[in-house]
Amino acid sequence: MIKRILVLTVGFCAFQSVRAGGLMTNTNYHIAFDRMMARGATFDIDAAYSNPAGLAWGHEGWQLSLNFQKPWQNRDIETTINGFLGADFNKKYHGKASAPIVPALFASYKKDRIAVSAMIGIVGSGGFVEYKEGVPMFNLLVNSMLASNGITPNQYKLDSEMKGKQYIYGGQVNFTYKITDYLAAAVGFRANYYDGYYRGHVIAADHPQLGELAKLLLDVDQKGWGFTPIISLDFHKGPLTLAARYEFRTKVNPKNETNVLDAGLGTNVIAAMMAADPAGAQAKLQALSTQLGAYTAPYADGVRTRYDMPALLSIAAGYEFTPKLRATLEYHFFDDKNAKMAGDRQKELEHGTHEILAGVEYDINEKFTVSCGAQRTDYGLSDGYQQNTSFACDSWSIGLGGAWNITEKIRLNAGYFITLYSDYTKQQDNYLGTPYAGKDVYSRTNNVIGIGIDYKF
Repeated sequence: MIKRILVLTVGFCAFQSVRAGGLMTNTNYHIAFDRMMARGATFDIDAAYSNPAGLAWGHEGWQLSLNFQKPWQNRDIETTINGFLGADFNKKYHGKASAPIVPALFASYKKDRIAVSAMIGIVGSGGFVEYKEGVPMFNLLVNSMLASNGITPNQYKLDSEMKGKQYIYGGQVNFTYKITDYLAAAVGFRANYYDGYYRGHVIAADHPQLGELAKLLLDVDQKGWGFTPIISLDFHKGPLTLAARYEFRTKVNPKNETNVLDAGLGTNVIAAMMAADPAGAQAKLQALSTQLGAYTAPYADGVRTRYDMPALLSIAAGYEFTPKLRATLEYHFFDDKNAKMAGDRQKELEHGTHEILAGVEYDINEKFTVSCGAQRTDYGLSDGYQQNTSFACDSWSIGLGGAWNITEKIRLNAGYFITLYSDYTKQQDNYLGTPYAGKDVYSRTNNVIGIGIDYKF
């Protein structure tokens, strides 16, 4: 028989988005964001998300917009452990995060002082992530468990993979009213649907005479709903626009639909342990059961896990320097420390997420517009927050692109942005509870391209 240990990796407590925004919230839906970044003072159709009150000064009548974006990202972990099981350990685990073509739809209607608008898109997280060689925290758990039974890493080969999916789909409706010639307000509401899964495996195989050593199998789907009230204000006079938007915290509490959850040692191993030392084997089996139970308990059928979307405050100032040249400066605050996460990880953050955005847009002529922008994101990270299965890195994003007014009614938008992340190094004197010193270096890359069509009736 082939000796085999099947230990399915659990985790993926929260996926950071493969798009722009906070830890659980996306902010790039319309291609105008990709090419300019700061859109908090716009009156165009993307104001249905970024500045609903500003639609009081938007197009009279109907507008529609359909947008498609393609993001791709790497999430790598480089692990170093001094003297792990008799040798220095160093390995880079490559994670690939991606999403299919991501659509977003906008619509608005304005008549005199009143506007109604709607937006549908992926409002949180959004994508798949896969580690074809697993991640260190689970691979090394297998190494340690085998070593406690006298089997060292040079006696077997490890086959490991883990993957997961997390999407939060949202549909938003806003009602806008121009209170005075210079001031407008809007109220809105968004329904959010969470859809995710977590799957993977670790296989250590060799020594066919030993049979199956142990297993921990997991296959879990998670689904749930959350609802977001939204308010916004817009002051517009002459070339100056001042806007503010506030999204209340969204409670998202999906429920596990567990297809497989099985953990334990193989029968041959248990029999051999009992024959060699019945009393010692009982104690070891109990300790292992407790350890594995701590990993699997959050994924039992029917258990709920919090993935709240935090409250968001957005403040923007836009200025039209000439009829052709416009610029916007914007600030976002995501109140992550008061948004529940799995295991209350939000408490480990030093502060909520701060973002500063700036963008400029220039009309070359009546047909063509070019734009560019930048965004700085500071998550307030700490060692206690960072995990192999869920980590973030502070970043800079740079976007550019343009628009083509094909006719008076049809506009084509195209944009690209890249996110440049700062590596995060987490040092541990006792790596993952072992007696060895080690560190994880977390790194990420991100790119998004997009194209969209705006249509005015």
